[in-house]
Amino acid sequence: MQDVQKMLQTHPTPMNLDAQTLANCIEACFGCASTCTSCADACLAEEMVADLRFCIRQDLDCADICNATGRVLSRQTEPDMKILRAQVEACAAACGSCADECEKHAEMHEHCRLCAESCRRCEESCQKVLQALN
Repeated sequence: MQDVQKMLQTHPTPMNLDAQTLANCIEACFGCASTCTSCADACLAEEMVADLRFCIRQDLDCADICNATGRVLSRQTEPDMKILRAQVEACAAACGSCADECEKHAEMHEHCRLCAESCRRCEESCQKVLQALN
């Protein structure tokens, strides 16, 4: 069993969400944040860095939003569901936008291909949480 899911199961007042769906999303958020940060760094090392400015910005924004979302979803005590929903919606949007941009560079840069895949997984996980929140 994954550490995140174990922690969620030990909480005395868990949120009314499927623990596996929630754990998957938290892990996807933190994984995506790490991948996006690495992709931005790799983009900075490319010779054509000026052509990758928007991609770098998307990577860094997505990483920050994913980190925040993972942290917010990890907190189980008395969540404000409107804020939680808005945060998860923002994460899904950031991941979708970042994936769209990275896919434009995926044929030339393997790091962008991998980043786009990670963003799509996170976007999908966020959508599953949003469905569970409704």
